[in-house]
Amino acid sequence: MRTNCESLNGNRSNLEKHILRTLAENQDFNAYMTYINNPKEHFKNFIRDEVSHYITERFEDSVRPKMKNNIKLLQQQIMSAAHESSKHVKEINGNTESWLLHFTQQLSGVLVFSVKDLTGVNHDDVEVRFLEDVIKKELPSIMFDIISKFSTETFPVKLEHKYRPDEILIDHLCQCCWVQCPFCAAICTNTIENHDEDHSVPFHRNNGLNGWFYRGTTNLAINICTSAVASNGSFYPNSSDDTVPWKEYRKGGPKYASWSITPDLSDLPYWKKPFTRYQTYQKN
Repeated sequence: MRTNCESLNGNRSNLEKHILRTLAENQDFNAYMTYINNPKEHFKNFIRDEVSHYITERFEDSVRPKMKNNIKLLQQQIMSAAHESSKHVKEINGNTESWLLHFTQQLSGVLVFSVKDLTGVNHDDVEVRFLEDVIKKELPSIMFDIISKFSTETFPVKLEHKYRPDEILIDHLCQCCWVQCPFCAAICTNTIENHDEDHSVPFHRNNGLNGWFYRGTTNLAINICTSAVASNGSFYPNSSDDTVPWKEYRKGGPKYASWSITPDLSDLPYWKKPFTRYQTYQKN
C-alpha cells in the first residue's frame, strides 16, 4: 500500500505535504481548524481516509491478490505443521494429545489458538494417522471460503484493530514529536518524541492562524515567525503586559525558549489564501 499510495510512501513531512495540498483543494474551514488545533488527529483521519480509498479503489487488483497469497502461505504452514506433528509423534510413539500440542506449538507464530481450542478431537479413539489426512482434505475448502468472503466491507472488520493497515500506518507515521510552535502552531518535524534538541520546523506560517492579534485591535497578526524574529518588533507573551523583542523571543518563557526559529525574510504564499478567506472565522 505504501508503495502504491504516494501520500503514504515516505515520512511524516511527505504526508503533511499531501495533507496541505488536500486542504488547499477542498477549502474546508473545519478541516483547516482541525489541522491547526489538533494536528495529530487530523493526520490520523487523513491516513484512515487514504487507506479506505485505496482499499476501495484497488481491492481487486491489489488487496485481494495479496490476501490470496497470504492465505496460500498460511495453508502451506498449516500443512507443514500437520506433517511435522505426525512425524514427531511417530518418533516418540505419542498419542493424539502430543500431536495436538506439537501442532499448536508449530503454528504459535501465525495463528492464535491452543490445545484447549482443539479439545473436540482430543480423544483416545481418534487415531493420530488420520489427523493429518483430515487437515489435507478439509483445509483447502476452508481457505477458499475465507477468501470468497473478503470484500471492501468485510476486509477491515475482520482484522484485529492492531493489524488494520490504517492503524499500522498511524503507528508508523505518528510516533514523533507533535509540539506546536507557540506563535504559528506549526508542528515540530523531529522524528523522536520527547527529544532533547530544540523544536524546529522548516516552514512557519502566519501567527494569526494560531489566534494571535495585534494588541488593542481585533486584527489577526499577519507576520510569519521567521520574518518576525528578524525584525525590530516585539510581542506580548502569554497575554502579558510586558513586551519581549522578537529577536530575543526565547526570553518569553519556557515554551518559547524550547524553539529554534531561524530568521528568514522569504515569502510563504501557501497560507495567504486560507488566511485571507478564513480571517473572519478566526475572529469568531
